[in-house]
Amino acid sequence: MRTQVGIIGAGPAGLTLARLLEREGIDTVVLESRSRAYVEQRVRAGVLEQATVDLLDDAGVGDRIRSEGLVHEGVVFQVDGERHRIALSDLTGRIIVIYGQQEVVKDLVGARVASGLPLLFESECIDIADSHLDRPYCRFRRADGTVDELECDLLVGADGFHGVSRPFVAAESTVYERDYPFAWLGILADVAPSCVELIYSRHERGFALHSSRSPSVSRLYLQCPPEENVDDWSDAQIWDELQTRFAVDGWTLHEGPIIEKAVTPMRSVVAEPMRHGRLLLAGDAGHIVPPTGAKGLNLAIADVAILAPRIVDLLRHGTTSGIDDYSAVALRRVWRAQDFSNEMTSMMHANPDPFEDRRQLARLRYVVSSEAAQRSIAENYVGLPLW
Repeated sequence: MRTQVGIIGAGPAGLTLARLLEREGIDTVVLESRSRAYVEQRVRAGVLEQATVDLLDDAGVGDRIRSEGLVHEGVVFQVDGERHRIALSDLTGRIIVIYGQQEVVKDLVGARVASGLPLLFESECIDIADSHLDRPYCRFRRADGTVDELECDLLVGADGFHGVSRPFVAAESTVYERDYPFAWLGILADVAPSCVELIYSRHERGFALHSSRSPSVSRLYLQCPPEENVDDWSDAQIWDELQTRFAVDGWTLHEGPIIEKAVTPMRSVVAEPMRHGRLLLAGDAGHIVPPTGAKGLNLAIADVAILAPRIVDLLRHGTTSGIDDYSAVALRRVWRAQDFSNEMTSMMHANPDPFEDRRQLARLRYVVSSEAAQRSIAENYVGLPLW
């Protein structure tokens, strides 16, 4: 097979890039190792920055976001048993939208299928070759076991942290990493959210987050040790711990059937540069942020928003300067998001280091008492300009 741009991975980054290039008349083939059902059902992030919503809307895939997404104009921080609202809209003039990553993927897959353009599910990229030459290619294995080659002008690795692209680029990049001394036990519950906005609660027993995925489905998290076994937690124990960490007078946390639960480690990773010749990384293949700042999905969309016009300039006009500075431009936003995510993570979680724990608690108490500090939090939370 031959195309202009080969895209490895049918997550938000890969599918959004394919959509942006489609609208510019650039040929693409998207390879995805999983089935369509799998990628449309896996629950991941759910907080969209306004710039992300606007970009997807401009790309013609924003109808359901606008009609079904839950618009939030603020976020709640809880500390010392009291709640403090950070008025995102009042402080920045922008909002966030709660809309699950799997729903974004459904919209993008639907648009791609409707266009009739190549989207190959159950087609796993197993090798990448000649990335420093003008015609790189990847070998991929189809569901029936046959192996094909995809030759292209550019390859984009948008296949996540565990995909084939990241280690290929990382071999020639500097990789910066940080592992945090805690993880999240996350649940999806078949119960209406107990609050119209997100609640970030710092408690002496650990952090807790209340979020939603729809008017009838709640997403909640508990801080736990990285080695925690999710099977050691009964549903009743999870709800008891959530009740404790969210407890405030006059408010009730609604409980319901838990339909999914898992433990997620907290880490930060950045590969610099996000390029290996004509192989470019986007999204989690290039960087991971802890989820406390709600930046992972938004960074993936920002990457391809930066990358798409540079690809067009290269393939249509032969201009190489844009592609050459893609990594540097994208990484400026990535590192800003890393800093914000680290601040939110440190400030909200109970830390096993007593000094750090008290210092970060003092920081949180300052934030909830200072409009200037809240403005900084709000500006970063709703999202900085794409570039």
